[in-house]
Amino acid sequence: MGKIVVKIDVESPETACDLLAEKSGLSKGRIKDAMNKGAVWLKGKRGGTKRLRRATTRLRQGSHIELYYDKDILSCVPPAADCLEDRIAYSAWHKPAGLMSQGTKYGDHCSLLRQAELFFRPPREVYLVHRLDREVSGVMLIAHNAGAAAELSALFERNLIVKKYRAEVLGIIGETGARSTIEIPLDGKAAVTEYSVLSSDPEKNTSAVEIIIKTGRLHQIRRHFDMIGYPVMGDPRYGKGNKNSEGIKLAAVSLEFLCPVRRKRVCFSLLA
Repeated sequence: MGKIVVKIDVESPETACDLLAEKSGLSKGRIKDAMNKGAVWLKGKRGGTKRLRRATTRLRQGSHIELYYDKDILSCVPPAADCLEDRIAYSAWHKPAGLMSQGTKYGDHCSLLRQAELFFRPPREVYLVHRLDREVSGVMLIAHNAGAAAELSALFERNLIVKKYRAEVLGIIGETGARSTIEIPLDGKAAVTEYSVLSSDPEKNTSAVEIIIKTGRLHQIRRHFDMIGYPVMGDPRYGKGNKNSEGIKLAAVSLEFLCPVRRKRVCFSLLA
């Protein structure tokens, strides 16, 4: 069965699960699974929309629920993220490749945000303050209150967080230790990517580079290195001759910034 969207805008004595099963033709078991995985949405009278996970919820007059059902998405088993450090107001995580930063209308069980939500007991609020592409692994921050979310988001927006990446690119980009900067505008906006060469492998025709981005444009690293002729190895979208079966060779290895809670510089790193 493909994607199904069911909209209901009536008062009913039936539970949300029963009503969705009736309207969609899906079993109650599948509906409950979809609800648990974040594929059902409830809109109240006052307009707020949120995921509806409780199968026994009864609809009030004027409420509105939607089911976004895709069996392939719901059957996915996501890789598990690791909590690197808990700072109470926020936490640092290692997001593995294959895990989304946040969910979609069709579910959130394959997202870091949902895993963080389920990790803490007692439960905490979770706020996404930045993103990594699904196929890219690396360090991410999750805020646990609105104040921390606002402060961390401001640090990212003002480029006050040092974001360090490591990548393997196609070609010999330079001698070991060489440094350079890519300043090619993306989407009509300035984009700055600094990199240094860590090593090169003539037999494989690849280079290992360490990268610091001064701006945060969409797919900035991937696009910049493709533009200068050294695409990231394993990138499914950008470059030619750089595809492999091992996944993209790009990771966000550290985040360094002035902690908005303790007012001291902190660094969360995957490097030994």
